Amino acid sequence: MERLFNLDPQLLHDAVLLALSVFVMFAFLSYLLFNPVRDMLKKRQDRVKNDIDSAQKAKEDAQKLKEDYESRIRNIHREEDEILSAARKRALENEAKIVEEAKAEAAEIIARANRQIELEKKKAEDDIKKEIITVASMIAEKVVREQIDTRIQDSLVDETLKEIGEQTWQS
Repeated sequence: MERLFNLDPQLLHDAVLLALSVFVMFAFLSYLLFNPVRDMLKKRQDRVKNDIDSAQKAKEDAQKLKEDYESRIRNIHREEDEILSAARKRALENEAKIVEEAKAEAAEIIARANRQIELEKKKAEDDIKKEIITVASMIAEKVVREQIDTRIQDSLVDETLKEIGEQTWQS
């Protein structure tokens, strides 16, 4: 037998046997080690993909929550403005009501004062009439004492009326 590349048959035999055993060992280890590693890598890849999907979903949910929050804030500001305007309106109504009540009370006070003035005026008139009656009775007494005639009596009455004034009798 001739040698191939100056290799002896034993070396070739050992090389083929070694190659065969390496192939069998590779197949065995591939089944035993590579498949679990591939499965582990596949599971890891799926987990990473799920994590990315969850993160994307969480990001979308966060965006929706942010939009909802901003919408609520806008609504709160609008409600705040409505409440403030309603409070201002009620304050103006209360102010108008208080002013009206004060005017009505002032008008009532003025009316009471006018009535009081009228009562005082009537009382003064009554007092003047009493005084006139007193003066007239004093004149009558003088007339009776002096026993004067009607001419003198008329002149005394006229004189007294001029002193008191005709305005008193007319009012």
